[in-house]
Amino acid sequence: MREIRPLMNLLLPLCVHWIAEEMTVSVLVDVTTRALCPQQTTCSEAIYLNGVQQTVVGIFKMVLLPLLGQLADEYGRKPLLLITLSTTIIPFTLLAINQSREFVYAYYVLRTISYIISQGSIFCIAVAYAADVIEDSKRAAAFSWITGLFSASHVSIALLIFCPVYMVFFLPETVKQRQRQRQDPQSSLLCKFLTFPKQRFNSMKYAASVVVSSPTLRGISLVSFFYELGMSGISSVLLYYLKAAFGFNKNQFSEILMVVGAGSIVSQILVLPLINPLVGERVILCAALLASIAYALFYGFAWAAWVPYLSASFGVIYVLVKPSTYAIISKGSSSNNQGKAQGFVAGVQSIASLLSPLVMSPLTSWFLSEDAPFNCKGFSIICSSLSMMVALVIALGSRFESQSELEQKDDLENIESPLLS
Repeated sequence: MREIRPLMNLLLPLCVHWIAEEMTVSVLVDVTTRALCPQQTTCSEAIYLNGVQQTVVGIFKMVLLPLLGQLADEYGRKPLLLITLSTTIIPFTLLAINQSREFVYAYYVLRTISYIISQGSIFCIAVAYAADVIEDSKRAAAFSWITGLFSASHVSIALLIFCPVYMVFFLPETVKQRQRQRQDPQSSLLCKFLTFPKQRFNSMKYAASVVVSSPTLRGISLVSFFYELGMSGISSVLLYYLKAAFGFNKNQFSEILMVVGAGSIVSQILVLPLINPLVGERVILCAALLASIAYALFYGFAWAAWVPYLSASFGVIYVLVKPSTYAIISKGSSSNNQGKAQGFVAGVQSIASLLSPLVMSPLTSWFLSEDAPFNCKGFSIICSSLSMMVALVIALGSRFESQSELEQKDDLENIESPLLS
């Protein structure tokens, strides 16, 4: 708790923000299906609309997430957090005013823009902030607190507004403004505007070289890609699948989210900090990936209405994928490159998240329809589990070494090379 204390002014607004967002999850499926497909349990239009939204978000996030990570390293964590948190206010305000078909479409447009800016970037910047104030050995515990509070949050516009306001007044900045090169005071605004894309491109190229040159970051990028390819595909269609297959509504959705949330709080905030020093992030990551495969298979083969609750219980373990991934990325990069590394890997994940709906949306809609080739409504979810199996194989075959271990190895090689020659 002493180690977590410097993060309290970060964790509190994040917790409130995620509570406000997660309160809408179980309701949105009913709202969208009622507006788009009235008096129907299966709504292909909503499934495709969610798939299109996820694909568009993934396309833009590929560029924006690494860019936000770079800006967080250069201009500070606090301004970027304020921007990303504030984008979620307007879409929910619009939906609170009216829930007609037109307003639902307008919500999707604004929410897509909000997701492009905030989805994934909040985690990346928050993790980089935590890495600034927490020592290496305690970072996994700090990251598990961040993701644990996200799980604990499973609509309140007032709560969404509270978060950036709180950060403005109470969250201290951790990035010291670097001494910038003196510029000619007569330089025009146009000149600055033209040089900005070049600076961003060079910074992005540097971030890519940091990740590609590191076996640890390269390996965790592949793991993250295949895991996100499967999990994002499941999350984009899961609630619509449960509504069509078992007639679930917002009450059952809320129960499932509570099953996951309650156990995830314990596993991330209490269990992970205790076991991480004993087994390390790699073992936790592999165990969590194995649980995610079981999670997908039980959902896909669900033969009764109680099976989704059993499947949801595996969320207690698979949620550890995120904090262990953040810890591996953080240890595999230097202190000056935390935002760049986290942002680049998040950009890789966004590629996966834009690809998965291209397959999952039509496949799910097909197997939920009367034209399905065989009776297996969760077939698309079973297919997603294959991608997470690939992630597990890669994780088992990788060695995730910290930046300090790699530097020590390089020093030993430099010392021994003259003797060998």
